[in-house]
Amino acid sequence: MPHTDTRRELIEKVWDASWGRGDVDALGTLLSPDYLRHGQDPQPQDLNAFKAAIVSTRAAFPDLVTAIDDLVIEGDRVAIRWHSSGTHENSLLGVPATKRRVEVSGATFARFEGDRIVEEHVTWDPRALLSALGIIRVGQD
Repeated sequence: MPHTDTRRELIEKVWDASWGRGDVDALGTLLSPDYLRHGQDPQPQDLNAFKAAIVSTRAAFPDLVTAIDDLVIEGDRVAIRWHSSGTHENSLLGVPATKRRVEVSGATFARFEGDRIVEEHVTWDPRALLSALGIIRVGQD
């Protein structure tokens, strides 16, 4: 399945460039100009909002490491299980730096149209991040 291998290589390359090094312009080689990213917010992110989110996340966690744990491609669908870790060195969404090390994980489900991803659904638990930062306490009464 050369098409699958090509998609896998492109996803891994762009993931490393954007999340790993902050080169968000690399996303243009993988994501459609009409790209939408569905997550916790009721309103999906477009490509520019997604780029800005990566930039602000990397600014808050300068040592951010985000790794792909599993990558499954079936036809025009992709499932990615990932995890991230980093130290909260700068403000994020109004939360001052805590200097805490955090780890989160999640999954991304994407859909290709032609050679570009047009839509993603991302699932992860933001409470895990807030708990790691000491903002909330999870599972304790």
